Amino acid sequence: MKVLVTGARGKVGTATVAALAQRGHDVRATDLHRPVFERPEPDDPDYMQADLTDAGQAYAMVREMDAVIHTAAIPEPTSNAPHTVFENNLMATFNLIEAAVRWGLSRFVNTSSETVPGFFFAERAFLPDYVPVDEEHPIRPQDPYGLSKYFGELLMDAAVRRSDIRCVTIRPSWVQHEGNYEHNLGPQIRDSSELTAGFWSYIDVYDLADAMCLAVESDLPGHEVFYIASPDNAGGRDFASAVKEHYGDGVGLRATNRKDASGISCAKANELLGYRPSRSWRDYLDDAGRLKSDATQTPRGG
Repeated sequence: MKVLVTGARGKVGTATVAALAQRGHDVRATDLHRPVFERPEPDDPDYMQADLTDAGQAYAMVREMDAVIHTAAIPEPTSNAPHTVFENNLMATFNLIEAAVRWGLSRFVNTSSETVPGFFFAERAFLPDYVPVDEEHPIRPQDPYGLSKYFGELLMDAAVRRSDIRCVTIRPSWVQHEGNYEHNLGPQIRDSSELTAGFWSYIDVYDLADAMCLAVESDLPGHEVFYIASPDNAGGRDFASAVKEHYGDGVGLRATNRKDASGISCAKANELLGYRPSRSWRDYLDDAGRLKSDATQTPRGG
């Protein structure tokens, strides 16, 4: 397929562009960064600079494509003004799905967030109703980022009501790669009492890119939402015991299929997308949370 990848210079977009190319797709990459006016490398995808909050630029990027994978966004609510986060994320998504519908594209993959249920950046803190969290969990966002991502999911619902486009929304967990595993997850691994809003969940960027490919290749009708996370938790905790120790009866605890389970369930993605992640923090870090000497390359050919 001819696939447009937005946010193509970000960590998720970069990995997704590479994964799509490996699978034989024709990729157009777009981001806010200026292009380099030099001779391209033989395997470089077509790159075009665009501000997708501008409808005209969004329509120009989507034209002649078969599908869109939308990874571009301001990725959290604390480093920009609230209205900037909300306007950027919502308008880019609106313009792209509107263009995709009008140009008659067959597929749209929307990148949402694990923060949509609302308990990550809440000003009035609360805990999830139960863990592992799944797609059926109630949605109660308070912050501009979680709200923008939830509204993006509603835009997908509207698109499939008024057209034949198929939409898949991916809610990734905290995205890691070989360059940031130690910095981000190392403290959790060294200190078993370290708490995280995602209940120690994470996702390897190359597994996430594989999931993006599965989503854009899927023939699922309508609009489906999927969490994407690694099946294990950072540090390999006994998940049930850790939840009981730190949260008592404040969080409902559901059954898991492994002792070191993630705080996010990917059972739906396993079943409907065929999502089978193959990478773990253990590929990069030792039991002390330090980078392994042989972990500078992507493990298992991602």
